[in-house]
Amino acid sequence: MNTPGHESDQTHQTAQTSPSAPATGTLPRLGRLHRQDPPDQGYDLVVVANRLAVDRVTHDDGTASWRRSPGGLVTALAPIMARMDGAWVGWNGAPDEELEPFDHDQMHLVPVALSADEVQDYYEGFSNATLWPLYHDVIAPPEFHRQWWDAYRRVNVRFAEAAAATAAEGATVWVQDYQLQLVPALLRTLRPDLRIGFFNHIPFPPLEIFAQLPWRREVVEGLMGADLLGFQRTSDAANFHRVAKRYGGYAFRSGQVEVEQDQTSRTVRAEAFPISIDTTPLRQLAADPQVQERARQIRQDLGNPQTILLGVDRLDYTKGIRHRIKAFGELLDDGRLTVDRACLVQVASPSRERVDSYRQLREDIELAVGRLNGTYDTMGHTAIRYLHHAYPIEEMVALYLAADVMLVTALRDGMNLVAKEYVAVRGAGAAHSGVLVLSEFAGAADQLKQALLVNPHDIDGLKDTIMQAVEMDTKEATRRMRTMSRQIATHDVNRWSKEFLERLGTGTA
Repeated sequence: MNTPGHESDQTHQTAQTSPSAPATGTLPRLGRLHRQDPPDQGYDLVVVANRLAVDRVTHDDGTASWRRSPGGLVTALAPIMARMDGAWVGWNGAPDEELEPFDHDQMHLVPVALSADEVQDYYEGFSNATLWPLYHDVIAPPEFHRQWWDAYRRVNVRFAEAAAATAAEGATVWVQDYQLQLVPALLRTLRPDLRIGFFNHIPFPPLEIFAQLPWRREVVEGLMGADLLGFQRTSDAANFHRVAKRYGGYAFRSGQVEVEQDQTSRTVRAEAFPISIDTTPLRQLAADPQVQERARQIRQDLGNPQTILLGVDRLDYTKGIRHRIKAFGELLDDGRLTVDRACLVQVASPSRERVDSYRQLREDIELAVGRLNGTYDTMGHTAIRYLHHAYPIEEMVALYLAADVMLVTALRDGMNLVAKEYVAVRGAGAAHSGVLVLSEFAGAADQLKQALLVNPHDIDGLKDTIMQAVEMDTKEATRRMRTMSRQIATHDVNRWSKEFLERLGTGTA
């Protein structure tokens, strides 16, 4: 295997040749796929994602059933799919399991099977050890292995074939995220009658970073099969414009380019569509007396400190958890904060525990937390309450209600919906209380401009910003939270999905 962060010993890769396509683009094919006829009974809207929209639940008696996944994407698209006769193509999460398509909760579900080797090479390998670090500013070194790339391409073909066999004639197909970047072009070859969209939920890197990818041209080619490419931030879309021109010859102007293929021309658009959340259930829970009582209990269990700071993250090196803990620890070292005055609650839900870098991250964080707690804890107060668990939404809303300051210190993040969830919950009541400290490298910073924006790499600046949040007067905190709450309420996940699909379907804003 090659050394992490360096290209593998490729004998020949078209990705490393200089692009020679004309400025308007002539899309080459990713493989020898043959066109398919629409199925006799297809679906008008097909969502293609790495995972299905349901999770398997095993009951006490040993029986199993399916329940809708709680994620925001499923929440946003389920009502639309029910209205449009929709289908969802994805992996069910279990390796080496073949399942027939089935219906659940007004959705037709089309499982795509993955072998254990493909889970390791396509998902844990190329998706999460190559693309994920590369697209997050190389915070960790990406690994480039041809075996992983072969699996990635093979799985993308399988997803494209499943979508082609599911979509009705002239249907809309919406492909989701970085695991499936080749699907748009593959699907275009199989079913040129389809309207194809793609949304990238994570950042898209600048040209200088994307250039490291040995298969950069193939990825550009795959994405250019879509009619509409959506990104979280305007800067992400601009990054893609530069990459597409350099490695495909596609000269975007005003966010669009004409692509010639099979003696026809079509318009490809690449624009920003910042994703959001469903605020209604969060605000309903925030008003629930039982959830409010749980929030009071949390404060009591922590010794009723003057200020509770909260971090909620998936355990990932992109989230800046170590930077947050370092800044908080130095504030304790400096005497600017004390444990009877402030407590940091850090929720770090388990993630990719089979990957070495994630195991090392967990060890580093637990060592740092242990050192600080050993130094500063008293019989009645703790410095950091570290929780390596995933919690149900009711408990998360209670934590949001209990926390005076929310710390989102991501080193790089496509959006970060936790920041928006905190605003939705804290803005639900009349008080509009709470302060959000938000990394400028998270996509949410573009919408939540009244947060205290911070560069998490600047530890001194992060410390000062935390103190500004802790000491902010109620009037200013209320003004900031009220403004952010209005933004979240008017730009929710339903508006996001509606605007994307309208733009994809009509070609107009």
